[in-house]
Amino acid sequence: MPSYKYSIITDPDRSAKASARDIDISPKAAREILRAIKGMKIDQCKEYLEDVIAKKRSVPYRRYKRNVGHKSDLQGWSAGRYPVKAAKEILKVVENLENNVEANQLQVDKAKIIHAVSLKGSKEARYFYRAHGRSTPKVRQYVHIELVAEIED
Repeated sequence: MPSYKYSIITDPDRSAKASARDIDISPKAAREILRAIKGMKIDQCKEYLEDVIAKKRSVPYRRYKRNVGHKSDLQGWSAGRYPVKAAKEILKVVENLENNVEANQLQVDKAKIIHAVSLKGSKEARYFYRAHGRSTPKVRQYVHIELVAEIED
C-alpha cells in the first residue's frame, strides 16, 4: 500500500490526522464543505454535516457561486447548496478523525479541526461514443481529503 504525506506538519502529541483518497465526489462541493467545517470542533462538524445531509442547513458556496440559488439560512452569504453525496463522504472522514483522536488518547471535546483541504486525485478517462465514428472524452476527477484536528488549550 502506498504511503501518503499530509500537506501540514503538526505536533503528533497534540493532534490527530485522517484522510481519504480517490473519493468519487464533486471537487467543488468538497472544497466548499471543507471550508465551512474548518475551525469547528468535531462534534459541531458532525452535527453540521448531518444537517446538510438532511437538507436542514446549507453550505455556503463562496468560490463556485455562479448560477447558485440563494438560501435563507445563510448569514453574510447568500449562495448555497445541499451537497448530500459529498457531505456523506466527508462525514465518514470526520468520524475516522474522531476515532484517531481517541486512539491518540486526546480529549475529543477539545479537538478542533485546524486543517481541512481537498486535493486533486486520479483521473478516470472514458469516452462517449457518437454517430459517424466520432467520440467525445469523458474524464472523471477524483478527490483526496485531508483533515487534521488539534487540541485547544
